[in-house]
Amino acid sequence: MTTIDSLYPRDVDFAALPEIRESALNALPDPVADFLEGGAGTETTVRANRSAFERRVIRPRPMSGVSEPRTDTTFLGIPLGLPVLTAPFGGDGLFHPDGHLAVARANESCGTASIVPEAGTYSFERVAEAAPVAARIAQLHPFDHFGQGAGRAREAGYSALCVTVDCPTAGFRVRNRINRFDPDLEFFAGNAAGAGTPGVAEMFTQLIAHGAPAWDWARLADATARCGLPWIAKGVLTAEAAERAIEAGASAILVSNHGGRQLDPAPATLDALPEVAAAVAGRVPIALDSGVRTGADVFLALALGADVVVLGRLAIYGLAANGEAGVRRTLELLAEELRTLMILAGVPTISDFGPALVGQR
Repeated sequence: MTTIDSLYPRDVDFAALPEIRESALNALPDPVADFLEGGAGTETTVRANRSAFERRVIRPRPMSGVSEPRTDTTFLGIPLGLPVLTAPFGGDGLFHPDGHLAVARANESCGTASIVPEAGTYSFERVAEAAPVAARIAQLHPFDHFGQGAGRAREAGYSALCVTVDCPTAGFRVRNRINRFDPDLEFFAGNAAGAGTPGVAEMFTQLIAHGAPAWDWARLADATARCGLPWIAKGVLTAEAAERAIEAGASAILVSNHGGRQLDPAPATLDALPEVAAAVAGRVPIALDSGVRTGADVFLALALGADVVVLGRLAIYGLAANGEAGVRRTLELLAEELRTLMILAGVPTISDFGPALVGQR
């Protein structure tokens, strides 16, 4: 029987995204794997995020003549070869010793970009030194040291901030409680150094034990106006919140439920996206995270109103499976699947996505 040896190459570490996830979960200690996979409450939101994608279908446009689709775009002035950013997941050293250093290097090699976390294993400065082209957005929580963190990010060369607005305190994460999950806080302490910055214990008291007053939109507007950088409001799920964020000066909206790790039950992000997109009405760009696992998910999010998609668990799977190479392979497979779907559905460029491409099962 004649075969085509190159149809499915054998000389690659991972041929598909499910292999990467399986390898990652096998490599991690059980409590860390549960920390990665789990969510808040009964994890209704974690399941809803996936269900929202699974309920949609792509409506193809056959005989479109599309054979070489383009996936390049920009977001807040950042050029991207693929409409993808990686999420600011904290505790990255739990998943691989190189953490966000590896993620940023992979992003740089693939033409994508990182949102670098405040509660990461490595500082804003270290990640920017490792991959200055990719480390473009620094994530902050709205706590008293916000101004100092924004100043450090600006000095390190970041061009935008991502402000997590849905996290005045950590979600009620049942799996972590059952496991008595108690990681070394040093994995989250990369930015807990320098004048004016609280120590890691103080930061976690503010976040987990709600040890600091919760901010409102007015206080956030004042703080961001002083920082001199455009900012993304991360954690928006309603038209009302999107409007308030724009009124407060947000330069972009990130439709996010924190991967189901904060409020539970909460709306699935893909379900919330059309409402938010209608309210924003093109005034600022929109990103989406939570539940994204495939190139088809990226396609659906772009069609329903997102300008870019942010990868959380999917990026972590690549990191845990094989460090920088694992993240790079994740991005390569995602890009390959997205381009295939754009050919099949007749979508020549990122600007040609629209809701007419999506139906319901």
